[in-house]
Amino acid sequence: MSFSQDLWNNNIDLYQKILDLPFNQELAKGTLPEAAFCHYVIQDAHYLLAYGRTLAVAAAKAFEADDVMQFSEAAKIAIVVERSLHNDFMQVFGISKHTFETTPLTLACHHYTSFLTATAWSESYPVVLAALLPCFWIYAEVGHDIVSKSVNNNPYQAWIDTYSGEEFHTAVRNVIATVDKVAARCDDDTKAKMHAAYSMGAKLEWLFWDSAYHQRQWLGLSD
Repeated sequence: MSFSQDLWNNNIDLYQKILDLPFNQELAKGTLPEAAFCHYVIQDAHYLLAYGRTLAVAAAKAFEADDVMQFSEAAKIAIVVERSLHNDFMQVFGISKHTFETTPLTLACHHYTSFLTATAWSESYPVVLAALLPCFWIYAEVGHDIVSKSVNNNPYQAWIDTYSGEEFHTAVRNVIATVDKVAARCDDDTKAKMHAAYSMGAKLEWLFWDSAYHQRQWLGLSD
């Protein structure tokens, strides 16, 4: 069994819980409340900027030139996607630039982005890769699952097509291959850290979607 498959199998129950979340079930049916999707899009745009920064640090720490190029390009794409959210989804759903810029990170988004950036700067390259992997892999698998269930004229079809498309899945397969390549040269202690980082990232994926569905904010705190 490959190292990446071991990561996946050890977190398979959590992945199933992500599939079962009301956000993803209702997204496939096209019944997800627009307010929940807008909440998600705003937070995802904030998240992708931090994700891009983490990918850039991974590129700087990479062992091989090919990996530097792979994650430098991935960092660029994350920022491009973040900007496309502004131009596409936010425009379609009537989210103004002012609304986006004045909406703070939620607890879930703050937790996830802080985890990624802290891992990027404090941990070794293999551990950073493991922390980044859930966002790639889980999104691809969720996209694949949802596209098979999506109804006709789904208002969220553009989102579904993005994460179920072959271009994204090819990128994910390439990242998985890199994780396996890097893990093959790691000692047991580093592999254990990789497992912990992947599991935390997977938990935060669940939290991010759950938070979006319930439109959770920082309650009981003044600005």
